[in-house]
Amino acid sequence: MTRTSRKRSGLSEVVSTLILLVVAVLLAGVVAYYATNITMTRTATEDIQFAKAHVWVNSTGAIAAFKLQNLGGKDILIDKFSVRGVSSPWADIYVYRVPSGTSIDGDLNITAYSGLAGSGVVIDGNTYNQSSADIPLISGGELLVYIVDPDNIQLDDIGTSVSMSVSTNNAQYITEVNVESATTQ
Repeated sequence: MTRTSRKRSGLSEVVSTLILLVVAVLLAGVVAYYATNITMTRTATEDIQFAKAHVWVNSTGAIAAFKLQNLGGKDILIDKFSVRGVSSPWADIYVYRVPSGTSIDGDLNITAYSGLAGSGVVIDGNTYNQSSADIPLISGGELLVYIVDPDNIQLDDIGTSVSMSVSTNNAQYITEVNVESATTQ
């Protein structure tokens, strides 16, 4: 009787298991790196700062005003302005783009409610244009914004804190301000 010898060829179970573990760990590392990279490129370079924020109110109505600075490394598109959680319609928003190389040092002025009407108004020698759609803001750019009659701000709110927010595709930026009286006495 002759004995046939069978040679086992192939990888052992231990080696096969180790190869599968290494492949799984490498795949998990690639996925984690990709997710981190996507998240960081969308949010880390976008940064908006509020400055000189005010909400004034008197018996004729309310006005919100603030300066926006894009401190991030990329251009942004502003989708929405809100005061106290209520979005303001574009027709109630007046914007002045500060020219590059120019700085606005003084505070924003209290403006008469009736003075903010039409497609463009002049405040302190600057022409503010009425908005009609999303507003682009370049990296390093500045906007001065006036919002006419933000909803749900009443005379009773003087002295209370309200939130103002700006929304972009990737984030929402919020600041709190105290409602001030718009009367001069």
